[in-house]
Amino acid sequence: MDVFEQISENLMKGKANDVKALVEQASKEGAAPEDILNKGLLSGMSIIGARFKKNEVYVPEVLIAARAMKAGMEILKPLLAEAKIEPVGTVVIGTVKGDLHDIGKNLGGMMLEGARFQVIDAGINVEAQKFVDLAREHNATLIGASALLTTTMTNMKEVVDVLKGSDLAGKVKIMIGGAPLTQSFCDEIGADGYAPDAASAADLAKELAA
Repeated sequence: MDVFEQISENLMKGKANDVKALVEQASKEGAAPEDILNKGLLSGMSIIGARFKKNEVYVPEVLIAARAMKAGMEILKPLLAEAKIEPVGTVVIGTVKGDLHDIGKNLGGMMLEGARFQVIDAGINVEAQKFVDLAREHNATLIGASALLTTTMTNMKEVVDVLKGSDLAGKVKIMIGGAPLTQSFCDEIGADGYAPDAASAADLAKELAA
């Protein structure tokens, strides 16, 4: 098993310290940062993402794998920057106004980082205007809004409306996600895309950013 496969395997098991050590080892052995990312970290995370979509693993397993990925990324980020490997885009994520849930948002954020997006996390209970202000400040091309409650999902329409009424209309796209949401709700409020789970969010972001 080569070092990339070892990174991938340990990431899937959620062994953060081992992933960190293996990323350092691969770098010292002269592996290209992009190869460590694509063949090691992303390879493992995409397998976990696919299993999650098929209900073969659940949120806790995805969270520990994502934490292991984060540990590896801490070592890798400066190396990617040195190698001038640019992120594919910038996305502002947050849970909408009135909603204090963050597991879905955090999972989505980790998956997006794994897909080489720069992620600006606005946190929870985020006002519509704040999403737009952060997108402007960080020159983002995407906003990802999350909600877990049927009572707060209606606040997503406000995010869409504020964006459409701003100078960023047509330049920034909005994707939404969360347990009570559906594609028809996405169409109804005029968002650009809907992701049923965290793994799909990364795929959707790549499509919208293309």
